[in-house]
Amino acid sequence: MDKFTCNLYLITVYQYPNLKLTMKFSQYFRLLALSIILASCSSDSEPTSETGKSGIPPEMAPLPTETYFPPISRANEWETISMETLGWNEDQVSNLYFFLENNNTDAFIILKDGRIVIEKYFGDFKSDDNHAWNSAGKNLTAMLTGIAQEEEYFDITDATSTYLGEGWSNMPLEQELNITIKNQLTMTTGLDYTVDDIFCTDLECLSYLNDPSTFWYYHNAPYTLLDDVIANATDTDFNSYFSKKIKEPIGMQGLFIKVGYNNVFYSSARSMARFGILNLNQGNWDGTSILSDQSYFNAMTNSSQDLNLSYGYLYWLNGKSSFRLPSTVEEFTGSLIPNAPADMYAGLGLNDQKLYMVPSLDLVVVRLGGTSNEELLGPSNFDNEIWELINAIIEN
Repeated sequence: MDKFTCNLYLITVYQYPNLKLTMKFSQYFRLLALSIILASCSSDSEPTSETGKSGIPPEMAPLPTETYFPPISRANEWETISMETLGWNEDQVSNLYFFLENNNTDAFIILKDGRIVIEKYFGDFKSDDNHAWNSAGKNLTAMLTGIAQEEEYFDITDATSTYLGEGWSNMPLEQELNITIKNQLTMTTGLDYTVDDIFCTDLECLSYLNDPSTFWYYHNAPYTLLDDVIANATDTDFNSYFSKKIKEPIGMQGLFIKVGYNNVFYSSARSMARFGILNLNQGNWDGTSILSDQSYFNAMTNSSQDLNLSYGYLYWLNGKSSFRLPSTVEEFTGSLIPNAPADMYAGLGLNDQKLYMVPSLDLVVVRLGGTSNEELLGPSNFDNEIWELINAIIEN
């Protein structure tokens, strides 16, 4: 019996007990008819969301495990996946949003297997607005350095002077020749970090303090000069080389812009997320090799020296036994970000620009905005606080 007919009979029997149909019902027959109708309605009703007609719960669709790569030609198209599907705790998201909004956040994204789970913008900031990466952009330069080495423009063990020319610093030539590209990648050049401006790349700002590879300090000027090393070695404009080798092949947009001494990358939050996907796939984009040299990639995303175990080739590393921070010579015991997964590596920039990448969870997290507290060049208390909130969402 269909549902409409069942309802009609029920209304008839319940509300009109004295109604004469083709025969007159006694009270006994009326109750008997009601029981039959109820049984019929129950047996023919549609299955609930929990069970099928057989009474066996339907199989849940399997979670997608393959990595999703957003289309290159259709920048606004991006597959999503719900927190319910992932089994995440959606009731914890409001706490995360409250924290982000109250800490000057402009954009926030979480990807799982390349798919957008959370994407939130605050204030007037929009999805296609560009934002400075600050030192999180060091990750871009590190990968581009690996690509240039793979294409045999140089070897990272080469002397920096080979590509900047002799006399790029005010050190004696003998000292200058000891500094290599790898020293620039690992913050171990030995250049004097006690100068008034660690961003200054002028000749007078580049003086000897320690032998290369004997001391770690977060000195920005030697990093910035890597851009000139790459441009001179490849005989092309730095932005053009980056665009050809990374930006265009993975569908990013954005540009390196000179700000004072610094070369700062600006892009949308989604472009930063794309770069995160590239990293989690070890330099491969949907079958296209962007960086094939896996030994370089592994060195880039692991301890590159024993002076700061939490630093690779311009990448910050979590889960190590000790770490050093910008603007200090102290060494601290423990993991860089205790609340974050141990295998996480990251791009961390001034004013809490964050690109977190977690291989074990296939997770990319992007945060762009203003400083949450004090202006710090890389890691900050914000990292640990936000991971406490993320964990409350993703932990089942």
